[in-house]
Amino acid sequence: MAKPPDLQAKICIYGNSLLFLLFAFYFFLIPGGIIIHDLSDPALNNPGIPRAAIRLFYNLTPKYEEWARKRVSSNQASALEVNKIAETEWPLFGSVFYLWAVEALQQAWEKNPALFPYEPKAYARGAIAVAAELVMDPGQAAWVKKHWGEDYLHQQNVFYRMLTIAAATVHYRLLGDEKHLPLLRDQVESLAAELAASPSGLLEDYPGECYPGDVLTAITCIQRADAVLGTDHTDFVKQARRGFAGVSLDNMGLPPYASTARTGTPLFKSRGCGNSYVCLFAPELWPEEAKAWYQAYEKNFWQERWSAVGFREFCKDEPNSDWYMDVDSGPVLAGHGIAACAFGAGAARMNGRFDHAYPLASEMLTTSWPLPDGTLAGPRILSNAIHAPFLGEAAILWLLTCQPDNSMKMTRGSGLPLFVYLMLGLYVIAGLLLLSAAVCNLRRWRQAGPDNSIPVARLQFLLWLALLLAGGLMLVTFGYGYGFLPLLLALLLPKTRQLKPVEKASSE
Repeated sequence: MAKPPDLQAKICIYGNSLLFLLFAFYFFLIPGGIIIHDLSDPALNNPGIPRAAIRLFYNLTPKYEEWARKRVSSNQASALEVNKIAETEWPLFGSVFYLWAVEALQQAWEKNPALFPYEPKAYARGAIAVAAELVMDPGQAAWVKKHWGEDYLHQQNVFYRMLTIAAATVHYRLLGDEKHLPLLRDQVESLAAELAASPSGLLEDYPGECYPGDVLTAITCIQRADAVLGTDHTDFVKQARRGFAGVSLDNMGLPPYASTARTGTPLFKSRGCGNSYVCLFAPELWPEEAKAWYQAYEKNFWQERWSAVGFREFCKDEPNSDWYMDVDSGPVLAGHGIAACAFGAGAARMNGRFDHAYPLASEMLTTSWPLPDGTLAGPRILSNAIHAPFLGEAAILWLLTCQPDNSMKMTRGSGLPLFVYLMLGLYVIAGLLLLSAAVCNLRRWRQAGPDNSIPVARLQFLLWLALLLAGGLMLVTFGYGYGFLPLLLALLLPKTRQLKPVEKASSE
């Protein structure tokens, strides 16, 4: 008859079975249920705020506030090199994404408070203040100071100055705090004047690097600031159109990814990450051009491949462009650009193209891996864990809150791509496999014969217990990426060995 395992072994066996169950439900089955629930939301294929965005906002806000306060009070940014894009740009970019999202949520609350448990700007008051502080903190600008010197706020430097204008504008609109208004006025007037005086209508982000998408966003931010400052840049916005017309466009009629600031000549033709970004803001500035650009984007970049639909990072006739990765595009898989598709979901919403927005948002939600505690594990993994851990979640929050203008023609969405169903199937299969592992783990030990023993059983139990405690502590302190490993190692214990059979003496 099988010898039952001792108490310590039983604790390990049943404890590991519970771990399997926890992993199955927490990381796969419950996330799959959350996704199915979110995909049924009519606000995904129509104007409105999806419930996934509302839930993400209330989960993300206290985390973002805590992280931003630590970032402002630390000296992390001052020691960064100028070529560390994720470490320097992403903390500020993510903060502006967050502020734009809160502004959109507040506008939705003012139309229909019943959608929200708390008023967004009241709930996020601390996060709004510190996110704006982070963007405008001179300590966070070390990398642009190295590029442009001490006069970094008054020459070129479009990307950083655009973020400053955006953050100060939203900060005042939501909180009514005049703290940053002098800086806002200075930046709006100086940047508008510098753009107006530019021969091409373009300026550089960094020396020798001009990205028209950032210039267009800066023009949008200047126009938005008029409502706060009481200024009127209507004529400037009309004049600024020259930087995005004629020879300043690529051969597809789209703003290029990069240009020569002095002449406006394209250096690299348009890419998906840039096109999605441009199409997010163009409807506010130049509606007719925005419509033409979106049509050209769809014609040259939209694809259906490998069961998924979305925007390519490089146009269809670009050779050897199906697999790629850089800091702007993210991974490019079978032509699909991760950034192009994610920002494309917001761009499609802004342009009333819910026939694109619905499948793109469904793919984004399905791959976001929503955990029961509100974390989106997918974008968290793709973000910079040290310097910008919440960039991906802040971006998704903003993109899901993008709304088309009421005058925009709407194209409704219908049907989900096969990719969504395949991903949901993976959630279910992974969860069922872990449930099966829990059952098999118990069955294996119950059926273990007397020839199996546990060497150094007490030491193995203590090691198992230490891994369990370390994993739990690391999950709480450092997050999932660090806490997984000790817990996975704990599942390997206790180790057994088979005893040599004892030969029975034969009687003559």
